[in-house]
Amino acid sequence: MPLVAHTALPTFDLLKKQGMEIHEIGQTSDQDIPELHIGFLNLMPDAAFKATERQFLHLVGSSIQNIHYYVHPFTIDGVVRDEATMDYINTYYTSFDVLKTSGLDALILTGTNPANPTLELEPFWEPLGEVIDWAAENVTSMMCSCLAVHAIVKHKHNIERKLLQKKSWGVYSQRITNSNHPLLKNINSPFEVPHSRNNDISAEQLKAAGFEILVQGTESGVHMAVSPDMFRMVYLQGHPEYDKISLLKEYKREVIQYFEGARVTFPDNPENYFNLDIDELIHPYREAVTRAKDIGYKMPVLPEIEIESFLENTWRATGEAVFDNWLGLVHQLTNTDRYLPFKAGIDPDDPLNLKTALRGK
Repeated sequence: MPLVAHTALPTFDLLKKQGMEIHEIGQTSDQDIPELHIGFLNLMPDAAFKATERQFLHLVGSSIQNIHYYVHPFTIDGVVRDEATMDYINTYYTSFDVLKTSGLDALILTGTNPANPTLELEPFWEPLGEVIDWAAENVTSMMCSCLAVHAIVKHKHNIERKLLQKKSWGVYSQRITNSNHPLLKNINSPFEVPHSRNNDISAEQLKAAGFEILVQGTESGVHMAVSPDMFRMVYLQGHPEYDKISLLKEYKREVIQYFEGARVTFPDNPENYFNLDIDELIHPYREAVTRAKDIGYKMPVLPEIEIESFLENTWRATGEAVFDNWLGLVHQLTNTDRYLPFKAGIDPDDPLNLKTALRGK
């Protein structure tokens, strides 16, 4: 069932124009269909703020569960914003205080670009901790992306993320390590997921704190893990929400940083993302940018349209399926004793057995 356009958020209209079924408030009042209210904490920097909002709403709206989804976007203090983004937030976003009063069934948390050596020094650290602590006691499950994963495991378990020798970014093959977990029902292995990060939480660190690793890759490390109770916190170090051009946009930003002197070296290509046809476009572009920088000329234009024609999104279907499984479980467990762990021998295809297991009976 579809997303419900319960506010004037422009993303609802955009997704509708892209072919997604979106219901208006009046279409839901006379239907005996359950609702889920999902908070969406958007911490992304301005350049990716609206795109990330659209990407995660797409994943929720792609669910085939017989549920109406109400997504409530909000943000917190501590992330530097330009005037246009602040106007957008003030117009279309709600506040955390309002959501604490009204309540949520689930919460999606995004990452952001940290500016300090440790997360505790970030201006958003304390407001984010308040959200995490509240959600841990008041929502059925949290779906945490990238830096949000690192922040939660530091805040809750004092696990320190580690700086990678080089940035992990590209599209990587992932293998399921626990095919019986309900989050991975009907998911084929291996599958691909984009990653993009300079820091990492390793499988060894997570396992030592009682987390279960559900999906990981040889090149990329852990993609998906769950908290010791097996469902309340779902951690994604990868980015199933990405569009096919997301890594291209990031590549472009890093090239600009190199040209303007914000980074010393020209960025490496995202791994397993550019094919041979793209390489033929990138190689002369790289030489042209380097030459223009050396002699003080204007930065050459990246041939984005040509590159985009060769790109493929090989991860979207799997991301949609995982989110569908997650939302189905949230619905099943919202009115149960959600904090008890899974028991051995549960049949993930039997939701009643799942409820019984979570109740500890």
